[in-house]
Amino acid sequence: MEYFNINRLLKNNYMAICCALLKYDYSNFAITILEYCSPDKCLIREKHYWDIVMPKYNIAKNPTAPMSGRTHSDDTKIIMSDAKKGKTHSNETKIIMSDAKKGENNPMFNKPRAEGAGRPSQAIEVTDIKNNTTTYYDSIREAAKALNIPHFTIIRNYIIKNQKKPYKGQYTFKKL
Repeated sequence: MEYFNINRLLKNNYMAICCALLKYDYSNFAITILEYCSPDKCLIREKHYWDIVMPKYNIAKNPTAPMSGRTHSDDTKIIMSDAKKGKTHSNETKIIMSDAKKGENNPMFNKPRAEGAGRPSQAIEVTDIKNNTTTYYDSIREAAKALNIPHFTIIRNYIIKNQKKPYKGQYTFKKL
């Protein structure tokens, strides 16, 4: 859907697909569904079809690690750095980003989800080693809010990385 947004194409004019869409127009491209599969198989099937079709505009040879085996040249790094110099976010944008990180001021965090919407919540066990207590939460987000942890991804990353060292020297987290 993002490729149908002209502003996105203009902003990402370093991408071959964006340049091609701007130059040759949408009428010279087609979207074809090659296979229906479950979401957990999408990246595996993308790799399979990439090996067969070898698409001109999809330069990521490994969909699970798009930059795998590639690095930016020193010249490209300088160009990217120069492009960002002198650019700052507006105060309004800074406030929005700050609120998003805080969670409690962001109405999106406080809205109840429609039944069946989004990923299912991940119940977790939180052990407070200082107080020698264990608490169970229905979701990572709920635990983060109860423990005053600024963002739920801190807990999620702790679990994903299988960390053993207690967070802030006090909490350990375990998926149920």
